[in-house]
Amino acid sequence: MRTERNLTRLDRVFARLDREPERPAHLDVPRMSRHRVVLFSATLAFYLAIVVAVLTTSWLVRFDWQVMFFRPYQQWPEIHAFLDYWVVLGQRGPTAVMVAAWLGWRSWRQHTLRPLLMFGASLLLLNVTVGAAKLGMGRLGPHYATAIGSNEMWLGGDIFPSGHTANAVVTWGILAYLASTPRTRRYLSALSAVVSLSVGLTTVYLGTHWLSDVFLGWAAGLLILLALPWFEPLITRVEGVVLGLRESWRARRARLAPLPEPAAAPVGVPAIVPPRPAAEETVPARETVGAVRAGRPPAYLAPGPHTARSERTPVTPAGSRRPPHSDRVPRGTTSARPMAGG
Repeated sequence: MRTERNLTRLDRVFARLDREPERPAHLDVPRMSRHRVVLFSATLAFYLAIVVAVLTTSWLVRFDWQVMFFRPYQQWPEIHAFLDYWVVLGQRGPTAVMVAAWLGWRSWRQHTLRPLLMFGASLLLLNVTVGAAKLGMGRLGPHYATAIGSNEMWLGGDIFPSGHTANAVVTWGILAYLASTPRTRRYLSALSAVVSLSVGLTTVYLGTHWLSDVFLGWAAGLLILLALPWFEPLITRVEGVVLGLRESWRARRARLAPLPEPAAAPVGVPAIVPPRPAAEETVPARETVGAVRAGRPPAYLAPGPHTARSERTPVTPAGSRRPPHSDRVPRGTTSARPMAGG
């Protein structure tokens, strides 16, 4: 009795690495639901509250100074070397390369450009919104602070909100946003939350950001993730245009491609020449009775009955056809010629 082999965990992993034969019919695309709209509104309110609290030099600014004077990197110096590397998970260059490679494989496997296009759109929104806020408010960091207790705004800095924190939220959160199953989305959401929270707190530990910078960075990144479903129709149209251009380019390339040449015979091997068909012998068409050949006068036929060639009596000439020779003697007879003698 034949039994099927049970797939191990490693077999299932390699099976997932194979390319799907065609694009899945129903991709799980998030929609802008009412729940998501409520979360977006609450996060936007939190974002504005942080900005107002810093601009008015409220209790949040005083708490920023207290954490700065606490100097966490001096309290726990043994983890400083590790956190110097851990904070790279919020740096845009390395993380963008890693996530783009993963989403590129996803795009190839599912025959769709949506993962890469959504990642590009999220990075574009991140650069525009966070970059504009950084340059617009110009806050200085803890290492460059000028007056104790001030909010350090409008002094030409670029740390408010925290770019590392916002980048960690968007870069790792986009993996959860593009997850293919709800279970995977839950796991990736928890993982991206842990990474973004730890990266933000690491910048506070290293003294490169105020705590309020990290709060605003979390809110900025979460706003981008929550707003992505509004850009889904635009991404779908862009994908259709790109795929249409690809198909037209392939069709044009196929038209301009030269015809393949016949393969040449290898050196040293005699080429096999197929035998030529025997030339067809030209058989002249039989002339019909009574037909007259062109260029010749008609033959004269004597009057009387005409017989066929097979009915005629063969005529054989009498005697030999050789001319007579007087000097030859027939075989078996003696010559009657007189001997010349003396």
